Amino acid sequence: MTTYSGTREFEGATFVRASFKGATLRFSDVSGVTMRGVDVDGLDLDSHDLFFGSLLVNGVDVVPLVDAELNRQFPGRELQKAQTPEGLREGWAAVQSAWQETVTDTPLELVDAHVEDEWSLAQTLRHLILATDAWLRGGILQVPQPFHEIGQIFTGAREMGFDMSVFRADPPTYEEVLEVRAERQRQVTDFLSTVTPEMLGEERDNPWGGGDWHPSVGDCVRVILEEEWAHLRYIRRDLARLS
Repeated sequence: MTTYSGTREFEGATFVRASFKGATLRFSDVSGVTMRGVDVDGLDLDSHDLFFGSLLVNGVDVVPLVDAELNRQFPGRELQKAQTPEGLREGWAAVQSAWQETVTDTPLELVDAHVEDEWSLAQTLRHLILATDAWLRGGILQVPQPFHEIGQIFTGAREMGFDMSVFRADPPTYEEVLEVRAERQRQVTDFLSTVTPEMLGEERDNPWGGGDWHPSVGDCVRVILEEEWAHLRYIRRDLARLS
């Protein structure tokens, strides 16, 4: 099977009576792609950025439909967009309760298992540690070096020039992951317990740097909530396949 990586040779191309059956696209840009008269039976599309644009299927923008269905499947998910301290606290409590259920119900033999190139449960929890470090400790609290050494960095970070020496090379035990994860959860809970509407409106720097976006404290909290719900959906999807 041929792999195309880092290529732009297909931008603006036209494919007629071509077969992409069974093909896999990962971390690729398919924005603006037009498909007409195509067979899409079994097409599996998963995009974290889906809710920042549109996706037309037979002329219907299905993004609001997908968003509403995910809110139905994950009660409390809609609060990831909350604008008030009370709403954000309620949203945080909802997603933590959902995560506790998943962690408790996952057999130990599956915590390091994964589907294809996806993260395992242990790796996912490590990534959520990283997300909390970036957006709470780095973004909101402005800690100079906010990252715990067991955090799971996103794919492609090394190629982007991120200092990987921050992170430990040897994988932690699952018990250590749970311990650090619980500590980071408490930090978010403690912060939200006293946050005010005025503080939510304060401007911060983007913890990942670059660009002109200066998120508010509320924006940073909402990113944490989005990360929590998105990765909960991913890991429940994968655990269902592994089971």
